[in-house]
Amino acid sequence: MRLDKFLKVSRLIKRRTIANEACDAGRVTVNGKVAKASQNVKPGDIIEIAFGQKTVKVQVKAIAETTKKEEAAYQKGDGKALRAYDRPHEHPLRR
Repeated sequence: MRLDKFLKVSRLIKRRTIANEACDAGRVTVNGKVAKASQNVKPGDIIEIAFGQKTVKVQVKAIAETTKKEEAAYQKGDGKALRAYDRPHEHPLRR
């Protein structure tokens, strides 16, 4: 699946056009390399997104063409991994 579509479907970025702009600006890396919006992502890839002062780092767990809001949202307090992606370097109880 294309990186921009994955970012939208996983709800890391709200709109695909914004995901495209973030990739074009060099704010998205896949496995440590600056990525284009058209790059394919697969399970196991590490995606890092720079949002101003904050950086979000996630690992792709699965690829789904669509997802429900409940499946994409991080569940507070239960510490379980997300379906579409996982935050590998974040303590599960911290937000």
